[in-house]
Amino acid sequence: MSNRLEASGFECYINCMAFDGIITYGITCELRERLKLGKIEKVYQPGNEELLLQIHTKSGNVKLFASCNSQSARLCLTDNKYQNPQQPPTFCMLMRKHLQGGRITDVRQYESERIIEIDIEAQNELGFDVCKRLIIEIMGKHSNIILIDIESGKIIDTIKRISIDVNRYRQLLPGIIYKYPPAQDKLPFKNIEAESELPDEAKLLTMAVGGISPAIARELLNGTSVHARLSEILNEIETGAARGRVYIDEQGTPREFHLTTLSEYEGLEERFFDSISEAVEFYFFNRESSNMFKQKSMPLKRTVQAALDKALLKKKKLGEDLLAAEGSDKYRLYGELLTANIHLIKPGSRSVEVINYYDGNPITIPLDEKLSASKNAQKYFKKYSKARTAIHEKQAQLEDNEQDILYLESVLHAVDSAGTEEELDIIKDELQDTGYVRFRKKNGFPRKKSKPSPIRYTLSDGTEVYVGRNNNENDWLTMKFASKTDVWMHTKDIPGSHVLLRLEDGRTVDDLPAEIIYEAAALAAYHSKAKNSAQVPVDYVPVRYIKKPNGSKPGYVIFTHNRTVYIEPKLPQDK
Repeated sequence: MSNRLEASGFECYINCMAFDGIITYGITCELRERLKLGKIEKVYQPGNEELLLQIHTKSGNVKLFASCNSQSARLCLTDNKYQNPQQPPTFCMLMRKHLQGGRITDVRQYESERIIEIDIEAQNELGFDVCKRLIIEIMGKHSNIILIDIESGKIIDTIKRISIDVNRYRQLLPGIIYKYPPAQDKLPFKNIEAESELPDEAKLLTMAVGGISPAIARELLNGTSVHARLSEILNEIETGAARGRVYIDEQGTPREFHLTTLSEYEGLEERFFDSISEAVEFYFFNRESSNMFKQKSMPLKRTVQAALDKALLKKKKLGEDLLAAEGSDKYRLYGELLTANIHLIKPGSRSVEVINYYDGNPITIPLDEKLSASKNAQKYFKKYSKARTAIHEKQAQLEDNEQDILYLESVLHAVDSAGTEEELDIIKDELQDTGYVRFRKKNGFPRKKSKPSPIRYTLSDGTEVYVGRNNNENDWLTMKFASKTDVWMHTKDIPGSHVLLRLEDGRTVDDLPAEIIYEAAALAAYHSKAKNSAQVPVDYVPVRYIKKPNGSKPGYVIFTHNRTVYIEPKLPQDK
């Protein structure tokens, strides 16, 4: 399959053209049926290029999501949750002013283009009815969300303002008359008739017919008649029979979506959805969240890795300093021998050879010719005293630095294990609290702290197990949530999550069957840096034997009375 796509030269084009004119038509028909006469109750702007409308319709509340991101432009209904900034952007505030409380009177597609218009009847400040039009242009890097006044045709505002410096033909700025994108010299897909002469090559077909992507062009040419196949698709859309579908590869990544079968993806998983919106949102949300997640996690990972590299370098230098300081006993010996043989030392000498009365062997001691014999002895005693003091200081610094290394390794594991942006935000907050990342306010307000929500599992005997997702959550789970009789688990000397077996009143660790201990230990190994290892050591101990030293880093605890098992990492449902 991949060879066919690469050979066609369309792979990159497919990824950005999945939302074609036919999908746009299908979405338009679907939204018109669902949203007409619906009331816009709330308006949000989750991202710089996103708009979310909460609409009350005859069938209940729905959320309409619009994005003009160049890689994921779309318009569809969604059930997904989006994080909204605490301080709404200016564009969002303007949309609330003009759209909130308005009713949707129509939803239409502009010709055969990837442009959807939503007409809205609302009231202005004086209580008069006014008509606005929300235009969503889904055109790759030129995608945009625009609000215009229908009566004057002027732009009220646009989420991405386009000045004359960017586009001489078409500016998108408040107060300017809205102008549609320039028409292409193509036959609209809605106007194809049985007698229409069309190319028999997919690439040429996309150049001749407007509103079709390369994927659907190849599908149309796969049958006996382009007109017949297209008429069948349009009939399914207009009768409400069209179903969204997404093609998913072996890695679980969505490769393509449409509202009709795409034969070239035969062999991949074809997942069907009750509506086109569901398919569109599933496709983009999974692809987009994965890409955005990687983009957001990489700077955080680099920050932690840089701090870890710095701590490792410090450990190396401290080790060298400590090694040098531990060789300071010779300075004490030099001082003692010089004091005992002071009468043998001539003024101005650079060295003196004396007998080491500890082993009876001769020894040469370097001297500072500018100092007297007694001064040279005092100098060596001072060097010895300074070195002994340094040993204590370096050892204390080395212990603190070792804690920093363990902490940063655990944070790095948490970043690698994080599955959502929320988890990354929690880790970033933790790094800000510990001073590894400079605190920055978002839109002038500090981010609201999330409540701990550890991962929860149920073992084969019904025992509940909780797994911390980051160090702050590990602390909360172990030191606040846990009971003294609960069982705590952690991989031995390996960064990982705190795992807690929640025991019922009266049960102790000795009451647990061996298979449950191993099942929980496999879970602890799975949520550790050694996830891909064969036999992982896991310590387990009742919570009563765990303590957190004052001033220690998040997630750091000490414990006694522990026992250790070796286990293969595995989730309960994999057993």
